[in-house]
Amino acid sequence: MSAVDPTLTALAATFSKRVLRWSSRHGRHDLPWQQQITPYRVWVSEIMLQQTQVATAIPYFERFMARFSDIAALAAAPLDEVLHHWTGLGYYARARNLHRTATTVVTDYGGELPATVAELTALPGIGRSTAGAIVSIAHGQRAAILDGNVKRVLARHRAVAGWPGTAAVHQQLWQISEAVTPQRRSGAFSQAMMDLGATLCTRSKPSCHNCPVASDCLSQLSGRSADYPGKKPKKIMPVRQSVFIVIKNSANAVLLERNPPSGLWGGLWVPPRCDDSDQLAARVAELGFELTGFTLEAQRRHTFSHYHLDYRVARAEVKENPAAVGDSRQQVWYNIANPTEELGLPAPVVTLLRQQLATAEIN
Repeated sequence: MSAVDPTLTALAATFSKRVLRWSSRHGRHDLPWQQQITPYRVWVSEIMLQQTQVATAIPYFERFMARFSDIAALAAAPLDEVLHHWTGLGYYARARNLHRTATTVVTDYGGELPATVAELTALPGIGRSTAGAIVSIAHGQRAAILDGNVKRVLARHRAVAGWPGTAAVHQQLWQISEAVTPQRRSGAFSQAMMDLGATLCTRSKPSCHNCPVASDCLSQLSGRSADYPGKKPKKIMPVRQSVFIVIKNSANAVLLERNPPSGLWGGLWVPPRCDDSDQLAARVAELGFELTGFTLEAQRRHTFSHYHLDYRVARAEVKENPAAVGDSRQQVWYNIANPTEELGLPAPVVTLLRQQLATAEIN
């Protein structure tokens, strides 16, 4: 550890005590995943909290637990239903990996998540930090964590320069986290560190005067808290184009297709797409309909982590063809006002369907 910071060994003796003392007095202890703690509940909450704020995750977690009370229930559920309960959280690969891992755990581990970091990280979608949270919080064993909040706390406290997304900075932060994680009360420390980053050591305007470790925080002492952690290098986001084709039947239901398991909105249900309006007639013909006209709506943008999607909605007028959509599980007529089944829908598609419903009601 001395190669990282000569004072780190001495720091470790007091750092966790101060954080734990603060947590016992000021930390949050009534979050739903802090109640009735089990490895399963910790796992689901940690996956949900990746790229998601606590306030947003709470209702999703509560609904998820009400429907999928344990790993066996999650493994037995259709993927569509799991994705439906994830609609709005984004990053749907997280939900697909939850379902895959639940199936593996039921098959290979007797329905119980393994209790070591090494075994957990071998499962789909479980990284080192999530595994550390499960081991420390649910099993009471010593294990370090390094989620986004903890990265920020440690980067500021030790003035670790650079973006944590680089391998060297990431490794340095892991070394610090391992050093300051106590042998005892490791789970309480994990929760306290996540809470500290979420409530005091926030991205902007950190509340340093209330921080239990401000007295030796290098960035605070130098007045440079805003400089840590280093920012992600800016890059030009590529732009992709798409046209969503809205085809309705006589019952005012919209035709949806299931996306392939991987790629954009993998495994989710969306209206048929084409690259531009010139392809509309051919694409509609592929679906078994004859295009008689269409209305092209204004362009909208949805931003993903790696690119922008500029899309337009084409409200297609077609000749009715009851045989065009059969019993295939890759296509379905869906009425968002009166759904007959639960499907996984991306949030922009939910918005799109609701807008189409509103337009139909006005007309």
